[in-house]
Amino acid sequence: MSSSGKSFSKWPLTLSTKLIAIVILFVAAYWIAGVVSKDRKDATKIWPVLTLEVKQEQEVERNIARILSGMTLEQKIAQMIQPEIGDMTVEDMRLYGFGSYLNGGGSFPNGNKHATPSDWIALAEAMYQASVDDSLDSSTIPTMWGTDAVHGHNNVIGATLFPHNIGLGAANNPALIEQIATITAKEVMVTGIDWVFAPTVAVVRDDRWGRTYEGYSEDPQIVKAYAASIVRGLQGRANADFLGDERVIATVKHFLGDGGTSDGIDQGDNTSAEQQLFDIHAQGYVGGISVGAQTVMASFNSWYGVKNHGNRYLLTSVLKEQMGFDGFVVGDWNGHGQIADCSNDSCPQAVNAGLDVYMAPTKSWKPLFNNTLAQVKSGEIPIERIDDAVTRVLRVKMRAGLFDKPSPANRALSGNTALIGAKAHRDVARQAVRESLVLLKNEAGLLPLSPKQTVMVAGDGADNIGKQSGGWSITWQGTYNTNSDFPGGSSIYDGIQSHVTKVGGKAVLSPNGDYAIKPDVAIVVFGEEPYAEGHGDLDNLEYQRGNKQDLALLKKLKAQGIPVVAVFISGRPMWVNAELNAADAFVAAWLPGSEGEGVAEVLFRDASGEVQFDFSGKLSFSWPATPEQTAINRFDNDTALFPYGYGLTYADSARSKVLNEKADFVTVQDQSMAIFERAVQAPWVMMIGSKSKPSSVDSSETQAEIVYLRSIDKNVQEDARLFRFNGQGEGVIRFQSNFPRDLRAFIERPSLLSFAVNIEQLGEQAVNLSMGCEADCGEPIDISKLLAKQPIGQWQTVTVPLSCFANSGVNFAKVNSPFSLSSTSKMSLSLADIEFVPITDRKPSISCL
Repeated sequence: MSSSGKSFSKWPLTLSTKLIAIVILFVAAYWIAGVVSKDRKDATKIWPVLTLEVKQEQEVERNIARILSGMTLEQKIAQMIQPEIGDMTVEDMRLYGFGSYLNGGGSFPNGNKHATPSDWIALAEAMYQASVDDSLDSSTIPTMWGTDAVHGHNNVIGATLFPHNIGLGAANNPALIEQIATITAKEVMVTGIDWVFAPTVAVVRDDRWGRTYEGYSEDPQIVKAYAASIVRGLQGRANADFLGDERVIATVKHFLGDGGTSDGIDQGDNTSAEQQLFDIHAQGYVGGISVGAQTVMASFNSWYGVKNHGNRYLLTSVLKEQMGFDGFVVGDWNGHGQIADCSNDSCPQAVNAGLDVYMAPTKSWKPLFNNTLAQVKSGEIPIERIDDAVTRVLRVKMRAGLFDKPSPANRALSGNTALIGAKAHRDVARQAVRESLVLLKNEAGLLPLSPKQTVMVAGDGADNIGKQSGGWSITWQGTYNTNSDFPGGSSIYDGIQSHVTKVGGKAVLSPNGDYAIKPDVAIVVFGEEPYAEGHGDLDNLEYQRGNKQDLALLKKLKAQGIPVVAVFISGRPMWVNAELNAADAFVAAWLPGSEGEGVAEVLFRDASGEVQFDFSGKLSFSWPATPEQTAINRFDNDTALFPYGYGLTYADSARSKVLNEKADFVTVQDQSMAIFERAVQAPWVMMIGSKSKPSSVDSSETQAEIVYLRSIDKNVQEDARLFRFNGQGEGVIRFQSNFPRDLRAFIERPSLLSFAVNIEQLGEQAVNLSMGCEADCGEPIDISKLLAKQPIGQWQTVTVPLSCFANSGVNFAKVNSPFSLSSTSKMSLSLADIEFVPITDRKPSISCL
């Protein structure tokens, strides 16, 4: 009963009121039906029911139900939280009983990059014992450790590092892939780890993507075959040695469509039609899940704007209900925090969508645990969803034998350090290197070379195991490594020197190409610097754009009459027409890993003059004819420079075609880039607060430290933002991305940073406009005088030439913040329409002389 004394049911209804009510109810019902239909699309029309080689067993399911019935809610949620070793302790494990934990790329026991296998085992044993300690009121369910072993056990010093996936795709040898995965599993088991976050089964559609080298091929059928092979290699085969003493749990990732984001932007948006999503991007899951993959990792990317970590249709309707996947879905690094209206600390939407395990690698794991507990108690997350998630986790653990196996320090391979980088393992890695090499050019049959001559080995990649191994090699980005960090490995120069000197030839290392005695031939090893994930995103495929140092080296040697063999190290096909022309022979070596000796075994004849190993690698990615031919794939109508499947052998005639090598033949298009247009534009996020510690914001009103934000109207509803700085420290408004972006196109085609501003109040202190780079980004530009010229209370457009920022030291190849405004002043202003635009479109507000 309302305070008026009238109930709704007693109000008089006129005919018009009744009609309006009927219309409202009809519209509401239609809207609700639409929402439901979107969430419950018919997955049977496109997605298959998979025939799974690993079947559910009644006894296992009964045991799971028995364990589940005895668990508290707190214990259940702990099985769904995965912290990282840098932000949790053994005592945390003892208190909470987490279902799993991980080490991220570049994270090591005790924070020590040079941790020994014994150190890894000690931590694994301590965590395990804490998880089963029954002295506290926590579960006694064994925990498990997950790690990124993506091209061998790549976090551990001395492990065998195989070629990255792009090279293995060129080898097109599924049997070899299974062998590699088997070796990887053994080296992982030596350190007491149970679970690896591999294989990546992305089908790459745009080679600008910084994770291109993690894809085996642009051809989904190769990816499908490889997924099955590597899962079998890691886990063993069903009804044979499945998850036995020498096997680890595999993860097919990232579900779904990470290789097909628009413009190749990492963690971006995939707008493939659903049939394409299956035909192209899902084939690796068909292959991997069918043979028994026990875990699937959700992807950072979106599908039509909906983050996959929160996409119930994909995670539940498609993957679990239709395809029949009965393992568990794990998130990626705080990926749940990217869902709309979620944070790293709280995200019921992810669990309700079908995520079973939150990857919570930062200190956020504790509030995430507490918030999830509260959300279940309130009914926001149904207890049935929790029970399903924990059932799936327990099913995987039982299938892996974790309830029956000895503790990590006492398992069959644990501590058998002779297996780490064993000769037999390195022999297989060298085979993989040999089979991955693709010969693109061999003018006048220069290759194979005689080893009985003087060979110069030049280029900055010649004696650099870290560079040839790429990202995910000891450290996450593969940077800050030296050859000593790869004991037992060989650089490409090491392999050449060994091969040549043992038959009376001579190898001379000269990175810059200088010499005292003219060599008979020069092998120049050059290519991309290591990177991982979005740090490798590009905006076109031109190699060494604006800084052709390697081309100069090739031309220098060629001008001196020295035959030149180019060995190109890269994580993707690139536009290297000029470099191709400057070399007599050109080899795509991809990222061969720790066994550079395998390159020499193909380049040279043996001591008797015979060919020991021929080139057999074929391009699993089409090679671009222009820098902007970034999304060229098999069966496209576009013409590649070297088509999918291309690759010469020694029996083929030499390629003598002269390529268009002019770097300026590509027409640079006028383009703009929105940073804030009505709302923050992907991939940027807004940060406000103190300059030393800003926070991300996605609400219409926020009071952060020093800076207050509120949405306001400029032209349409909430298309601008009002900011008030309280002057009690240095505040900042910043737009940034998770990874640096390649924005060189905006410098090559002179452009402006343009933004609309409406000033309420200005202080007397500097107002600094700057950009953020991966490294040092130069000095900020004080625009306080420029702002002071603007009329109070009126919207004005301010434009700053990007050359101003370039002059101050901004590296436009690695920009992670295109707009940052900071000040210690007490001031109030509104901003809208922040973008990069061609300089021809608008007049600059300031000059940069």
